[in-house]
Amino acid sequence: QVQLVESGGGVVQTGGSLNLSCAAVGDTICIATMGWYRQAPGKERELVATITPGEMTYFPNSMKEDAEKGRFSISRDNAKNTIFLRMNNLKPEDTAVYFCNSEGRKGERRAAGHHCEYYYWGQGTQVTVSS
Repeated sequence: QVQLVESGGGVVQTGGSLNLSCAAVGDTICIATMGWYRQAPGKERELVATITPGEMTYFPNSMKEDAEKGRFSISRDNAKNTIFLRMNNLKPEDTAVYFCNSEGRKGERRAAGHHCEYYYWGQGTQVTVSS
């Protein structure tokens, strides 16, 4: 089994910064590309960014401008099975529950003999940006 344990959320003023962490614990051979999603009150969950084991990053179109401006960045420490989301110059509209996600290696040869799933989710960490 794999658990994704998030930390780093909290309350911050507009313009502040936060660094979210997500550590994969357990049978970590099962984890692959990891990422962050967020869900604001009354809205659907949306992708923020992903990062592959080879540290290739991806931001959806909705987040590319923020990434290019350095407001959001994603990184990964494979030795610790941990990913990070650095958020700078936070705005009230960034207020949301941030969820860590990992693709699982269910059915992959490299995970033979391991009970992997297709996806894993963390429980979420609240980020609140006050105006």
